[in-house]
Amino acid sequence: MNGALIRYRVMAWIVGVMLLVVVAATLVKYLGDNPTLIETVGPIHGFLYVVYLIATVDLAMRLRWSPAKTVGICLAGTIPFLSFVAEHRVNQQVSGVIAAADGGAKAEPTSSGAP
Repeated sequence: MNGALIRYRVMAWIVGVMLLVVVAATLVKYLGDNPTLIETVGPIHGFLYVVYLIATVDLAMRLRWSPAKTVGICLAGTIPFLSFVAEHRVNQQVSGVIAAADGGAKAEPTSSGAP
């Protein structure tokens, strides 16, 4: 599960930064009358967003998230800055789950009384 969390976190940051670049490129297109940047950055962001979706669904399936939560986290990659907030919250939640699972696994052998 730790690998899935790392993949999700990396993709959330990449997509979040790329989304900010897309916003800047859109401003350049409409305010500066230069579509070159958005024509380059737009498809790259689209591809990376699909990778983000795959990483999010992978994590969601491992953690058995509800469909509504999964869709909400997936949509966080479409609103500037929201992917950073979602990543932070997901990281806190999943890190707690991982710590609880590791703590339970480590506590088990000592409680069995085996030498």
